[in-house]
Amino acid sequence: MSMCHIWIRSHPRTITLICLGVIGLVCLFFSSPQRNQHFDISFLSVGQGDAVLMEIPGGNRLLYDAGPPGGGVLRALEAKLGPFVRTLDVVVLSHPDMDHIGGFPALCERYHIDLVIVSGAQATHGADDASSECIKKKGIQQLVAKRGMQIELGGEVVGDILFPDRDASKMETNSASIVLRVTQGSSTALFSGDLPSSLEEYLVALGAPALDVDLIKLGHHGSRTSTDMSWLHATTPSLAVYSAGKDNAYGHPHEEVLDRLESLRIPYLGTDQEGTVTLRSNLEGFTRVPP
Repeated sequence: MSMCHIWIRSHPRTITLICLGVIGLVCLFFSSPQRNQHFDISFLSVGQGDAVLMEIPGGNRLLYDAGPPGGGVLRALEAKLGPFVRTLDVVVLSHPDMDHIGGFPALCERYHIDLVIVSGAQATHGADDASSECIKKKGIQQLVAKRGMQIELGGEVVGDILFPDRDASKMETNSASIVLRVTQGSSTALFSGDLPSSLEEYLVALGAPALDVDLIKLGHHGSRTSTDMSWLHATTPSLAVYSAGKDNAYGHPHEEVLDRLESLRIPYLGTDQEGTVTLRSNLEGFTRVPP
Protein backbone atom coordinates (compact mmCIF):
# COMPACT_ATOMS: atom_id res chain seq x y z
CA MET A 1 0.00 0.00 0.00
CA SER A 2 1.46 3.38 -0.97
CA MET A 3 2.29 6.07 1.60
CA CYS A 4 -0.26 8.39 -0.06
CA HIS A 5 -3.00 5.78 0.39
CA ILE A 6 -2.03 5.28 4.05
CA TRP A 7 -2.10 9.08 4.70
CA ILE A 8 -5.56 9.42 3.12
CA ARG A 9 -6.95 6.58 5.26
CA SER A 10 -5.49 8.09 8.44
CA HIS A 11 -6.77 11.66 7.81
CA PRO A 12 -10.44 11.28 6.85
CA ARG A 13 -11.55 14.60 8.40
CA THR A 14 -8.86 16.53 6.51
CA ILE A 15 -9.86 14.93 3.23
CA THR A 16 -13.53 15.75 3.91
CA LEU A 17 -12.68 19.42 4.55
CA ILE A 18 -10.58 19.61 1.39
CA CYS A 19 -13.42 18.12 -0.67
CA LEU A 20 -15.96 20.51 0.84
CA GLY A 21 -13.65 23.43 0.08
CA VAL A 22 -13.25 22.39 -3.55
CA ILE A 23 -17.03 21.95 -3.92
CA GLY A 24 -17.56 25.38 -2.36
CA LEU A 25 -15.13 27.02 -4.77
CA VAL A 26 -16.81 25.35 -7.75
CA CYS A 27 -20.26 26.50 -6.57
CA LEU A 28 -18.95 30.02 -5.97
CA PHE A 29 -17.48 30.14 -9.47
CA PHE A 30 -20.70 29.05 -11.15
CA SER A 31 -23.02 31.14 -8.97
CA SER A 32 -21.02 34.37 -9.28
CA PRO A 33 -22.15 36.66 -12.10
CA GLN A 34 -19.78 36.30 -15.02
CA ARG A 35 -18.43 39.68 -16.08
CA ASN A 36 -18.99 40.30 -19.74
CA GLN A 37 -16.11 42.03 -21.52
CA HIS A 38 -18.23 43.30 -24.41
CA PHE A 39 -21.43 45.23 -24.96
CA ASP A 40 -23.77 42.56 -26.32
CA ILE A 41 -27.42 42.94 -27.29
CA SER A 42 -29.41 39.71 -27.51
CA PHE A 43 -32.90 39.65 -29.02
CA LEU A 44 -34.17 36.66 -27.10
CA SER A 45 -36.29 34.00 -28.74
CA VAL A 46 -39.44 34.09 -26.59
CA GLY A 47 -42.12 33.40 -29.19
CA GLN A 48 -44.65 36.13 -30.03
CA GLY A 49 -43.29 38.85 -27.79
CA ASP A 50 -40.32 41.07 -26.99
CA ALA A 51 -37.38 40.50 -24.65
CA VAL A 52 -33.98 42.05 -25.31
CA LEU A 53 -30.99 41.41 -23.04
CA MET A 54 -28.11 43.90 -22.90
CA GLU A 55 -24.88 42.69 -21.30
CA ILE A 56 -22.61 45.55 -20.29
CA PRO A 57 -18.80 45.39 -19.88
CA GLY A 58 -18.15 44.98 -16.17
CA GLY A 59 -21.16 42.77 -15.49
CA ASN A 60 -24.29 44.95 -15.49
CA ARG A 61 -27.37 43.72 -17.35
CA LEU A 62 -30.45 45.48 -18.72
CA LEU A 63 -33.53 43.65 -19.96
CA TYR A 64 -35.92 45.51 -22.28
CA ASP A 65 -39.30 43.75 -21.92
CA ALA A 66 -40.00 40.28 -20.55
CA GLY A 67 -41.94 38.52 -23.30
CA PRO A 68 -45.26 36.68 -23.00
CA PRO A 69 -46.27 34.33 -20.16
CA GLY A 70 -45.21 30.71 -20.29
CA GLY A 71 -41.61 30.83 -19.11
CA GLY A 72 -40.01 31.68 -22.45
CA VAL A 73 -37.96 34.56 -21.05
CA LEU A 74 -36.64 32.39 -18.21
CA ARG A 75 -35.54 29.68 -20.62
CA ALA A 76 -33.96 32.19 -22.99
CA LEU A 77 -32.07 33.95 -20.19
CA GLU A 78 -30.81 30.66 -18.80
CA ALA A 79 -29.65 29.60 -22.26
CA LYS A 80 -27.82 32.90 -22.62
CA LEU A 81 -26.43 33.46 -19.10
CA GLY A 82 -26.25 29.96 -17.70
CA PRO A 83 -28.32 28.37 -14.92
CA PHE A 84 -26.65 30.12 -11.97
CA VAL A 85 -26.90 33.80 -12.93
CA ARG A 86 -29.94 35.35 -11.25
CA THR A 87 -29.31 39.11 -11.34
CA LEU A 88 -30.61 41.90 -13.57
CA ASP A 89 -29.64 45.48 -12.81
CA VAL A 90 -32.35 47.21 -14.83
CA VAL A 91 -35.58 45.96 -16.40
CA VAL A 92 -37.39 48.33 -18.77
CA LEU A 93 -41.02 47.36 -19.38
CA SER A 94 -41.86 49.29 -22.54
CA HIS A 95 -45.62 49.08 -21.99
CA PRO A 96 -48.02 46.77 -20.16
CA ASP A 97 -49.25 44.53 -23.00
CA MET A 98 -49.20 40.80 -22.29
CA ASP A 99 -46.56 39.99 -24.93
CA HIS A 100 -44.17 42.46 -23.27
CA ILE A 101 -44.77 41.97 -19.54
CA GLY A 102 -46.50 38.58 -19.37
CA GLY A 103 -43.21 36.93 -18.44
CA PHE A 104 -42.28 39.51 -15.83
CA PRO A 105 -44.06 38.11 -12.73
CA ALA A 106 -42.14 34.81 -12.96
CA LEU A 107 -38.94 36.70 -13.80
CA CYS A 108 -39.44 38.96 -10.79
CA GLU A 109 -39.84 35.99 -8.46
CA ARG A 110 -36.72 34.22 -9.69
CA TYR A 111 -34.26 37.08 -10.34
CA HIS A 112 -32.76 39.77 -8.17
CA ILE A 113 -33.65 43.07 -9.89
CA ASP A 114 -32.41 46.47 -8.75
CA LEU A 115 -34.55 48.83 -10.84
CA VAL A 116 -37.69 48.59 -12.99
CA ILE A 117 -38.63 51.40 -15.38
CA VAL A 118 -42.24 51.54 -16.57
CA SER A 119 -44.13 53.74 -19.02
CA GLY A 120 -46.88 54.68 -16.59
CA ALA A 121 -49.62 53.30 -18.86
CA GLN A 122 -52.30 51.18 -17.20
CA ALA A 123 -53.59 47.73 -18.12
CA THR A 124 -56.34 45.61 -16.60
CA HIS A 125 -54.98 42.09 -17.08
CA GLY A 126 -53.53 39.94 -14.32
CA ALA A 127 -49.90 40.16 -15.42
CA ASP A 128 -49.85 43.91 -14.86
CA ASP A 129 -51.27 43.49 -11.36
CA ALA A 130 -48.93 40.60 -10.56
CA SER A 131 -45.95 42.62 -11.78
CA SER A 132 -46.83 45.55 -9.54
CA GLU A 133 -47.36 43.24 -6.56
CA CYS A 134 -44.00 41.51 -7.01
CA ILE A 135 -42.14 44.82 -7.41
CA LYS A 136 -43.69 46.06 -4.18
CA LYS A 137 -43.20 42.79 -2.28
CA LYS A 138 -39.50 42.57 -3.15
CA GLY A 139 -38.84 46.28 -2.59
CA ILE A 140 -37.57 46.87 -6.11
CA GLN A 141 -37.04 50.51 -7.01
CA GLN A 142 -39.47 51.64 -9.72
CA LEU A 143 -39.28 54.72 -11.92
CA VAL A 144 -41.75 56.06 -14.48
CA ALA A 145 -39.99 56.82 -17.77
CA LYS A 146 -39.79 60.42 -18.95
CA ARG A 147 -38.01 61.94 -21.92
CA GLY A 148 -34.62 63.25 -20.80
CA MET A 149 -33.92 60.48 -18.27
CA GLN A 150 -30.49 58.90 -18.66
CA ILE A 151 -29.31 55.52 -17.40
CA GLU A 152 -25.58 55.12 -16.73
CA LEU A 153 -24.99 51.40 -17.26
CA GLY A 154 -21.20 51.28 -16.95
CA GLY A 155 -18.69 50.23 -19.59
CA GLU A 156 -19.29 53.57 -21.36
CA VAL A 157 -22.83 52.41 -22.15
CA VAL A 158 -25.59 54.98 -21.69
CA GLY A 159 -29.35 54.66 -22.15
CA ASP A 160 -31.43 57.73 -23.02
CA ILE A 161 -35.22 57.73 -22.79
CA LEU A 162 -36.75 59.62 -25.72
CA PHE A 163 -40.41 58.87 -24.99
CA PRO A 164 -42.89 59.21 -23.25
CA ASP A 165 -42.57 62.97 -22.85
CA ARG A 166 -45.86 63.29 -20.93
CA ASP A 167 -48.06 61.58 -18.37
CA ALA A 168 -48.85 58.23 -19.99
CA SER A 169 -51.33 56.97 -17.40
CA LYS A 170 -54.34 57.64 -19.64
CA MET A 171 -52.70 56.76 -22.94
CA GLU A 172 -53.41 53.68 -25.06
CA THR A 173 -50.73 51.17 -24.11
CA ASN A 174 -48.93 50.91 -27.46
CA SER A 175 -48.82 54.70 -27.73
CA ALA A 176 -47.14 54.88 -24.33
CA SER A 177 -44.23 52.63 -25.34
CA ILE A 178 -40.86 53.59 -23.90
CA VAL A 179 -38.41 54.59 -26.63
CA LEU A 180 -34.87 53.83 -25.45
CA ARG A 181 -31.67 54.81 -27.24
CA VAL A 182 -28.56 52.95 -26.05
CA THR A 183 -25.04 54.12 -26.92
CA GLN A 184 -21.48 52.90 -26.53
CA GLY A 185 -18.98 55.06 -28.36
CA SER A 186 -20.37 55.44 -31.87
CA SER A 187 -22.46 52.26 -31.57
CA THR A 188 -26.12 53.20 -31.19
CA ALA A 189 -29.29 51.14 -30.94
CA LEU A 190 -32.96 52.13 -30.68
CA PHE A 191 -35.87 50.25 -29.09
CA SER A 192 -39.43 51.51 -29.50
CA GLY A 193 -41.77 48.82 -28.15
CA ASP A 194 -45.05 48.92 -30.09
CA LEU A 195 -44.99 52.67 -30.78
CA PRO A 196 -47.34 53.45 -33.71
CA SER A 197 -46.24 55.38 -36.78
CA SER A 198 -48.11 58.55 -35.76
CA LEU A 199 -45.85 58.88 -32.71
CA GLU A 200 -42.79 57.87 -34.70
CA GLU A 201 -43.53 60.91 -36.87
CA TYR A 202 -43.92 63.02 -33.72
CA LEU A 203 -40.47 61.97 -32.49
CA VAL A 204 -38.96 62.67 -35.90
CA ALA A 205 -40.43 66.18 -35.72
CA LEU A 206 -38.94 66.69 -32.24
CA GLY A 207 -35.43 66.13 -33.56
CA ALA A 208 -34.15 63.52 -35.97
CA PRO A 209 -30.45 63.71 -34.95
CA ALA A 210 -31.20 61.85 -31.69
CA LEU A 211 -32.77 59.04 -33.76
CA ASP A 212 -29.80 58.46 -36.09
CA VAL A 213 -28.62 54.99 -35.02
CA ASP A 214 -26.88 51.86 -36.26
CA LEU A 215 -29.44 49.31 -35.09
CA ILE A 216 -33.21 49.37 -34.62
CA LYS A 217 -35.71 46.91 -33.28
CA LEU A 218 -38.68 46.99 -35.63
CA GLY A 219 -41.69 48.49 -33.91
CA HIS A 220 -44.59 46.22 -32.92
CA HIS A 221 -42.87 43.00 -34.10
CA GLY A 222 -42.76 44.25 -37.68
CA SER A 223 -46.42 45.31 -37.84
CA ARG A 224 -47.51 47.58 -40.69
CA THR A 225 -48.63 50.12 -38.07
CA SER A 226 -45.00 50.93 -37.14
CA THR A 227 -41.59 51.49 -38.74
CA ASP A 228 -42.86 53.92 -41.37
CA MET A 229 -40.62 55.34 -44.10
CA SER A 230 -40.15 58.62 -42.20
CA TRP A 231 -38.88 56.60 -39.22
CA LEU A 232 -36.45 54.66 -41.37
CA HIS A 233 -35.16 57.83 -43.04
CA ALA A 234 -34.61 59.43 -39.61
CA THR A 235 -32.99 56.40 -37.96
CA THR A 236 -30.83 55.35 -40.97
CA PRO A 237 -30.06 51.92 -39.46
CA SER A 238 -27.44 49.57 -40.83
CA LEU A 239 -29.42 46.63 -39.43
CA ALA A 240 -32.96 45.97 -38.21
CA VAL A 241 -34.12 43.12 -35.95
CA TYR A 242 -37.66 42.05 -35.16
CA SER A 243 -39.03 39.72 -32.48
CA ALA A 244 -41.93 37.50 -33.50
CA GLY A 245 -43.19 33.97 -33.05
CA LYS A 246 -42.76 31.53 -35.90
CA ASP A 247 -45.95 31.28 -38.03
CA ASN A 248 -47.70 33.68 -35.65
CA ALA A 249 -51.39 34.48 -36.16
CA TYR A 250 -50.75 38.21 -36.64
CA GLY A 251 -48.72 37.90 -39.82
CA HIS A 252 -45.69 39.59 -38.22
CA PRO A 253 -43.52 40.81 -39.79
CA HIS A 254 -45.80 42.30 -42.42
CA GLU A 255 -44.67 42.28 -46.02
CA GLU A 256 -45.08 46.06 -46.30
CA VAL A 257 -42.47 46.64 -43.60
CA LEU A 258 -40.01 44.21 -45.16
CA ASP A 259 -40.54 45.92 -48.51
CA ARG A 260 -39.68 49.27 -46.90
CA LEU A 261 -36.46 47.81 -45.53
CA GLU A 262 -35.52 46.24 -48.83
CA SER A 263 -36.22 49.45 -50.75
CA LEU A 264 -33.69 51.22 -48.51
CA ARG A 265 -31.29 48.24 -48.60
CA ILE A 266 -31.49 47.73 -44.84
CA PRO A 267 -30.73 44.12 -43.88
CA TYR A 268 -32.88 42.51 -41.21
CA LEU A 269 -32.99 39.51 -38.90
CA GLY A 270 -35.90 37.95 -37.01
CA THR A 271 -36.17 35.68 -34.00
CA ASP A 272 -38.83 33.61 -35.77
CA GLN A 273 -36.22 32.50 -38.31
CA GLU A 274 -32.95 32.83 -36.41
CA GLY A 275 -33.82 32.12 -32.79
CA THR A 276 -31.97 34.36 -30.34
CA VAL A 277 -29.96 36.99 -32.23
CA THR A 278 -26.87 38.41 -30.46
CA LEU A 279 -25.08 41.51 -31.71
CA ARG A 280 -21.83 42.96 -30.32
CA SER A 281 -20.70 46.57 -30.28
CA ASN A 282 -17.34 47.38 -31.86
CA LEU A 283 -17.70 51.05 -30.77
CA GLU A 284 -18.59 51.99 -34.34
CA GLY A 285 -21.57 49.72 -34.95
CA PHE A 286 -22.68 46.16 -34.31
CA THR A 287 -21.59 42.78 -35.65
CA ARG A 288 -23.39 39.49 -35.19
CA VAL A 289 -22.07 36.95 -32.68
CA PRO A 290 -22.38 33.45 -34.12
CA PRO A 291 -24.97 31.27 -32.30
